[in-house]
Amino acid sequence: MDKERILASLKSSMTSPADAPSIVSRLWSAMVTVVLALTGVLLVRWLVSRLRIFDRYIWGQVWSGMFTGVLVLSGVMVLGNVYKKMEQLLGDTKLPATFVIKFIGLIIPYSLVFTIPWAFLTAILLVYGRMSADNEMVSIRMTGMPMWRICTPIFVMAVMLSGLCFYVNVDLAPSSKNQMKHLFYDVATDNPISLFQAGRVLDKMPGFRIYTGRRKGDDELENLQIIQLEGDTEKQYIRAKTAKLVRTPGKLDFDLELHDATFEQVIAGPDGTFQKVNSPQLGDTAITFPLSELKGKTERVNASMKDTSALWQEVKTRVDSATNLPMDRKQRSISLTELNKRYSFSLACLTLALVGIPLGITAQRRETTVGFVLSLITAVVYIVFIFFADTQNSKPSMHPHLLMWLPNVVFMMIGGTLFYRLSKR
Repeated sequence: MDKERILASLKSSMTSPADAPSIVSRLWSAMVTVVLALTGVLLVRWLVSRLRIFDRYIWGQVWSGMFTGVLVLSGVMVLGNVYKKMEQLLGDTKLPATFVIKFIGLIIPYSLVFTIPWAFLTAILLVYGRMSADNEMVSIRMTGMPMWRICTPIFVMAVMLSGLCFYVNVDLAPSSKNQMKHLFYDVATDNPISLFQAGRVLDKMPGFRIYTGRRKGDDELENLQIIQLEGDTEKQYIRAKTAKLVRTPGKLDFDLELHDATFEQVIAGPDGTFQKVNSPQLGDTAITFPLSELKGKTERVNASMKDTSALWQEVKTRVDSATNLPMDRKQRSISLTELNKRYSFSLACLTLALVGIPLGITAQRRETTVGFVLSLITAVVYIVFIFFADTQNSKPSMHPHLLMWLPNVVFMMIGGTLFYRLSKR
């Protein structure tokens, strides 16, 4: 038995040829990320050594404000989404603290897609608004410094943050979203007894609704009430005084051995509605829970969960990377739109910086509330453009992949015009 387990673990650890391109792509992505990070650090050190006092002042103010904003906004988004997402994925299942922490850790990268640009915009509006209200901006302009030079630290920071957002959008967020979907399956395979919580209903197991009265030990349950489904229709009611969870080595599905069980067969009419219940029967039996079906559901992923390299492959070959089936025009449009969404959203920091600087200076308000409201309105309008294009992703005639770039084009045009007028004042 030990020899078989060792051979099975070795086989599972071996990489198939089909996985090789994905691994090479990930290694290449990791190497590029490391090189860019080291280059960024060296560039920052070089810039800091040559920046003037006001450059360092603006850099420090915006950076600290943005960092605080990311923490606050990420906390709000995580707290607002963690219960909703866990309910969608895990239902009424109570899990150990380690799994909850892991789940929160998977939500944070996804939230960074939105919080980094929003926090950066908020920091720009607050810092430049306060400097303008305190006439600090006037003092700097009186030295003969052009507006583009005053804003150079912000544009450098925007380029750096765009690189970070590129990594988050292209690699980190899709991977986290995919792992989030697999979380329930991972819990079920690692420790299936943890799914059965006393006083709770397990409704994420395909074909069953299970209420557990009490859990005893590592594999025993008491006072179970089970509804076996056939589609959306109740097929059988089962009540068992005791049950034991049994796992067979090498088998994905697990069994529940029911003792002192009562079975009530539900008879449905031709239209699927309830008709009658057969008389109860007593006895012992075993029910198999189909983790293999659950695995099949978790393996079905949408475009937002796929690797960027897989999306590129789908666009080029018109073959679904998950099912290896040919893609129609709508499916290809969805993949192409998702690709452009990731690249377009990566430029959000640069786009919003170009808009935020003129807005902050012309607003001339030091109040935090005003800056936050301005950033909220600007960010919402920008994101609405993105969401609108995303809703059109299955309509190739609307060219949704091009619509994804519309907010960047519009906001850069508006920001460039405002910045030009500000420079001429």
